[in-house]
Amino acid sequence: MLLGVRHHGPGSARAVRAALAAARPRTVLIEGPPEADALIPLVADEDMRPPVALLAHAVDEPGRSSFWPMAEFSPEWVALRWAVEHGVPARFIDLPATHTLAWERPEEARGKEEARGKGEPEGADEPEGAEKEKGAGEPGEGAQERGGPGAGASGGAGDADGAGRGSGGGRGSGGVDEGRDGLRRDPLGTLAEVAGYDDPERWWEDVVEHRAAGTKDPFAPFTALEEAMGALRETYDRDATGREDERDLVREAHMRIQLRVAQKEFGADGVAVVCGAWHVPALRSRTALAADRALLRGLPKVRTDLTWVPWTHRRLARSGGYGAGVDAPGWYAHLFASPDRPIERWLTKVAVLLREEDRIVSSAHVIEAVRLAETLAVLRGRPLPGLTETADAARAVLCEGSDVPLDLVRDRLVVGDVLGEVPAGAPAVPLQRDLDRLRRRLRLKPEAAERELALDLRKENDAERSRLLHRLRLLGVAWGEPVASRGSTGTFRETWRLRWEPELAVRVAEAGVWGTTVLAAATAKAETDAVASAGLARVTALAERCLLAALPDALPTVMRVLADRAALDTDVGHLAQALPALARSLRYGDVRGTGTGALAEVAAGLAERIFVGLPPACVSLDADAAEQMRRHVDAVHGAVGMLDGQAGLAARWRAVLRVLSRRDSVPGVVRGRAVRLLLDEGALDPGEAARLMGLALSPGTPPGDAAAWIEGFVGGGSGGGLLLVHDERLLALVDGWLTTVPTESFTDVLPLLRRTFSAYEPGVRRTLGELIRRGPGQRTARPGTHAGAPGFAGELDEGRADAVLPVIGLLLGLNPTAEAGRGTTNPGRTAEDVRDGAAMPGGRTAHDGMSDGDGTFGAGMAGDGASGAGTSGAGAAGGGGFGDGTSGRETDDGETGDEETDDGETGDEETDDGETGDEDTDDGKTGDEETGGGALVGVGT
Repeated sequence: MLLGVRHHGPGSARAVRAALAAARPRTVLIEGPPEADALIPLVADEDMRPPVALLAHAVDEPGRSSFWPMAEFSPEWVALRWAVEHGVPARFIDLPATHTLAWERPEEARGKEEARGKGEPEGADEPEGAEKEKGAGEPGEGAQERGGPGAGASGGAGDADGAGRGSGGGRGSGGVDEGRDGLRRDPLGTLAEVAGYDDPERWWEDVVEHRAAGTKDPFAPFTALEEAMGALRETYDRDATGREDERDLVREAHMRIQLRVAQKEFGADGVAVVCGAWHVPALRSRTALAADRALLRGLPKVRTDLTWVPWTHRRLARSGGYGAGVDAPGWYAHLFASPDRPIERWLTKVAVLLREEDRIVSSAHVIEAVRLAETLAVLRGRPLPGLTETADAARAVLCEGSDVPLDLVRDRLVVGDVLGEVPAGAPAVPLQRDLDRLRRRLRLKPEAAERELALDLRKENDAERSRLLHRLRLLGVAWGEPVASRGSTGTFRETWRLRWEPELAVRVAEAGVWGTTVLAAATAKAETDAVASAGLARVTALAERCLLAALPDALPTVMRVLADRAALDTDVGHLAQALPALARSLRYGDVRGTGTGALAEVAAGLAERIFVGLPPACVSLDADAAEQMRRHVDAVHGAVGMLDGQAGLAARWRAVLRVLSRRDSVPGVVRGRAVRLLLDEGALDPGEAARLMGLALSPGTPPGDAAAWIEGFVGGGSGGGLLLVHDERLLALVDGWLTTVPTESFTDVLPLLRRTFSAYEPGVRRTLGELIRRGPGQRTARPGTHAGAPGFAGELDEGRADAVLPVIGLLLGLNPTAEAGRGTTNPGRTAEDVRDGAAMPGGRTAHDGMSDGDGTFGAGMAGDGASGAGTSGAGAAGGGGFGDGTSGRETDDGETGDEETDDGETGDEETDDGETGDEDTDDGKTGDEETGGGALVGVGT
């Protein structure tokens, strides 16, 4: 029984399940590497959750690898599950991985682009972003890029279109490959074209995925596909010379041999074969056993290891570069899991996703979207709505015609970020096992979706997480990338962007050559990289990474190499590039508790050499070199700031900046930046800075050099715009110089000036424009007046300022407020008293009588001099009275007025309940009328 399928096709998966249930074979043969037979029992493990993939890699060359992905809706996975659940032996029958990985050696890897067009073998996936390595071909890529005989269940590019065969050029297009030199047509594209469809995916949905359930003959779809593939192979299976693809011939010969063995063991009627539909005619054909064995004779071999690894829906997508991928793995998973009312359930998922993104989507939206999708299917002559109809309906009804939320639906649902899981008992290299152990202990779960992880390095668990991620990065396992922390500039904060990709399993296998644990492997690789690094900047960056990764055993080697490189390197630019990394390393060492004494000595020596060599290195530079030197000056300045613990470094650096600021042979951009840095450090008087600017902008200075000086002084991200806003002397110098630039030179300096001033914030540019508009005579404030910012009054309006003080006090917890509608008061207090910090009656401050803003009291303050000598308790003033704790005793100790007070009054007349006006109030009203619901504050204090 030959069951030809489309790899990763839910319709094929359902058909395979029905056919196996009907035929009840005694063994199941599946397209895949035979070395994985020992891994089949893991399919039944409760911790095995697809999507997963079989990973085969060369033992001596882990980068040489191939994947065989399987999802829950893959026919191969369904066949494996059925066999395990029913106790039926299952075997893989494709060409062994030992031949697949050895088929093409690196020296034979010529013409891969041409081979790509000639049809890619099945089961070979090229991990996205794989890096080229010497002697290993493409790390992590499958046999489809090696010109090898193929890998297995995943299929080639044509398999992606459903038939287990086709050319790489036909991925997802369904169109015709126009070239005749060995190029073959996409099988499903051809069948769809003959049927009058321009989209093979839509054709496949109509004839297979939407096929009515409960068909009497479960073998009918396989019979139809076999006939179609047979006709296509007769027409398109040969290249321009009439020869069939050698790789397919070898693979199919091995499958036929394995089929004969199984038939001999279980009987001809007791064997079921699940493979790509393209291969069924070849397996059905009668060929001599000797001819098949002749094709397999002399194949190259390589020692391999196989295991299960997690996979993702995103890596199943054709858009991710997977030749056998499908356009919509998330949609196919939904069709397989929800055969009942799939459209309603799908659009409900879409609605839930959009609601999570704070979009307004009601049940009525979903109902109308379902109706629209069904109507579109009828108008287009389709048996049921497909992905196209549901997307159109979602765009029109749920997304209000916008493609922006629809793109989110495509990313999260149509493709999806589902990450599979494999059991702990699956074979793995020792390094992978150590990584899994550390990951579980530190509670770091791999996820396919990108997420941010914020770490506080003061916590031991977070510090260990940081060390693990840094060690993995050093090993080339880029599980996480550090990003800038938001909300904190302290060194104890660290933010990572995490995302687990399936090919990282290959990177871990490759890194296994360095050691059996993450720590040992990272240490060995750091030492090797240090010795092999030629440049000083590389070694300093490596030293920083060693400190971040906490590799104390690697640091001595790295520091020795660093000292040697620093002693031999005389290029000031290289030294300036290296110093910031060393300074950061010292800072991180302080935070992480790592010893950095040797590193501090190297950094201090490096800084001294920069101080000596920088002034001569800044002479006779062109514009590009001058700009680069300015960046070096900024970098060194920041590094010296982090090395402030080193005796005398800051003072010597300021001396170097003074030399640079006064030397005419130094480019203007460097001189200007030196003046600015001295001014910011307080080492230069503002008047002296203005004098130096005046000299730089004097008529004798070439306009280009003057413009460069301005860029160095106020350009870049150094806050130069605000400096001009607040120091009008400098602004006047720039304005005056600009008005004197000759016409013939103005166009030459304009781009430089535009680059300088366009980097300012819009508000800064607007303020500068307003100051320029006022003119020189009106910028400076006149004696006795206050110069306000543009758009604001010169004098402070105390009345308007007082109006906001109660609200500010409430927000900051500094003073009570008369909240509208709540009636909270502060007896006898004024906004001016609060602003000036005047004491409350009895020596207490406004803070003591603060209301919680809800008209209720907390535990009132009581103490020396508190009028009433009582504490306001927990009573609410909502009903006009006080709770427990209000005192009615008269006291002379805390009176602040001229009359006796019963309950803490501060005015000139008696009040019963803390009023501050001229008439009695019952409940804290501060005006002239009684209120019934205000909370009193300060009564009894």
